[in-house]
Amino acid sequence: MTGTIIALGEQGPASGASIELPYRPESASQARQLVRMVLAEWSLDDLVDDAVLVASEMVTNSAKTGCHTAMTFQIIRTTAASVRILVTDGCRVLPVRIKAGSGDESGRGLELVHKLTHGRWGASLEPLGKTVHADLRVGGKP
Repeated sequence: MTGTIIALGEQGPASGASIELPYRPESASQARQLVRMVLAEWSLDDLVDDAVLVASEMVTNSAKTGCHTAMTFQIIRTTAASVRILVTDGCRVLPVRIKAGSGDESGRGLELVHKLTHGRWGASLEPLGKTVHADLRVGGKP
């Protein structure tokens, strides 16, 4: 993993890990690696497949913004059976779900995030960009 891991917290609620990533397509791979590593440490194997897809989509969207400031990827354990994935970047344009047509080559990422999180995702403006977050729970719906 070539990014810089900023923190790797202890297991338990409010613990987590974060990594600074460059604005490049291969950053999604680094985010997926971190997700697999952290979820294995937390014994949350049931979340790995969905979390890897969500992380990949969110980091890919951030990398496409064209911003060149720091992008930070985080995974936080919010409860014993849930995690929050966050991507903070330097772009103040908020993401929007669109209805991609069958012939469209892109535009399905946020719809996938919405489906995998059962609508538990969102974005907020920050002083120098935005943070997009997505919540996943073992067993899916609350």
